[in-house]
Amino acid sequence: MGYLDNLIINTDNYKHCHYPLYPPGTEYVSSYIESRGGAFPVTMFVGLQAYLREYLMRPITLEDIDEAEFVVREQGMHFNRENWMGILNDYDGYLPVEIEAVPEGTVLPASNVLVQLINTDPKYWWVTSFFETALLRAVWYPTTIGTVSWLSKQVIKEALHRTSDHPELLRFMLHDYGARGVSSQQSAALGGLAHLVNFNQSDTVPGILAAKRYYNAGKVSNSGPNSEHAGFCAWGRDGEAAAMRNMLETMAPDGCALLLTDTYDHENAVKNIIGKELNDQIRNFPGLVGIRPDSGDPVQVTADTTEWLMDAFGYETNSKGFKVLPPFIRTVQGDGVTFTSLRAIFIEMERRGLSAENAVFGMGGGLLQHWNRDTMNFGQKANAVRVNGEWRDIAKSPTGSTFKLSKKGRLALKYENGEYSTVARDSIPPEQNVLKPVFRNGKLLKKWDFTEVIANSEREVPESYYIDIVGPMRAADNGAVAAVV
Repeated sequence: MGYLDNLIINTDNYKHCHYPLYPPGTEYVSSYIESRGGAFPVTMFVGLQAYLREYLMRPITLEDIDEAEFVVREQGMHFNRENWMGILNDYDGYLPVEIEAVPEGTVLPASNVLVQLINTDPKYWWVTSFFETALLRAVWYPTTIGTVSWLSKQVIKEALHRTSDHPELLRFMLHDYGARGVSSQQSAALGGLAHLVNFNQSDTVPGILAAKRYYNAGKVSNSGPNSEHAGFCAWGRDGEAAAMRNMLETMAPDGCALLLTDTYDHENAVKNIIGKELNDQIRNFPGLVGIRPDSGDPVQVTADTTEWLMDAFGYETNSKGFKVLPPFIRTVQGDGVTFTSLRAIFIEMERRGLSAENAVFGMGGGLLQHWNRDTMNFGQKANAVRVNGEWRDIAKSPTGSTFKLSKKGRLALKYENGEYSTVARDSIPPEQNVLKPVFRNGKLLKKWDFTEVIANSEREVPESYYIDIVGPMRAADNGAVAAVV
């Protein structure tokens, strides 16, 4: 959909009438982006570099200006051709703005500045806010998905800590199956790469490609042979065991086979076909066999399936007193797994004495699609202007919505004694400002490698960042908690 890439019309129509609304003599406009709080106490910042490289490092052309003028005037909206011809001639089509941002992958409390931008030429004071629509979208979506994924990681980390001897499994326990559940290929790319900051598992190919294209990622993901109902149904109800046997034989060289068990009767498939008829073949399979229910209550079906497999294949008890399936077989739960149900699943497994490592998980729409800008109340707001050589700190303060109170003045992000805080820019030395320039006048000033992004995301953080999320897992009466969740 390259016809949507014209930067001048990658915005709301009304943005074209804003340039004359500033006070006469306006020279510079500063604005910033933050999560103003919401569903989650923290943000894991990621995705800005993809936008910078895909859009702001691509100059506008005369053809872009001509197209935009036609489209915008057709809507009855202002269009200042002189503004855009000036950018084309003065800056070779690149936006005269400087953008500074938090290092990508950083996890920090909500309500802190993440991005700050300002025009670099007083002739183009209006440009700072002009591309807000695209810039805010480029930040809120991958950052929200990255945050959901990061908090899910803390849930899994807590479950492994409580019930498993193998914390090294963490990055392999949540698989991205969200490509079919999102609204666009671009969403799959941005959300998919955000998830890969936290986990090494994905079937969302656009996300893998985006991590490589925009962040120089190497091998970032693992997948394995999985089944779908079409192939199993084709064998007929009486051929369900034959369908599974065929897959085991076909995928043996790959060392992995994930068998769907709910094509007809999940309990019968697990207890009789897998547990009895195919028992020896599974025990002798040269790798991992995953047993994948794809319907039912995910909390109960994950635990039930794990117990039925233990009845058929046995188990060991680890050092923490929890049961663990033999290494050649695991439950694979992907249906109905969401940010909230994942925690409830682990609570139920622990209640039954089952180690968290008995199951691996997949998320689809619950990972990449069930969220919007208001989930974390993202906003971009002007915080300072310079008019006739005089700086003014500005902010909005609506009486009808206190959370929309914006920050005034040029900002900096301070990190001291393990805590982040947003402060006035001139209150700390520049070298202490966590915000770093990443873009200026069409040039990328800092290129984040995917390994750096991952390392930033895995820095130790205060427990307060996630205690509200994992707290129910530590409750004494886990059965009651699971019922409430």
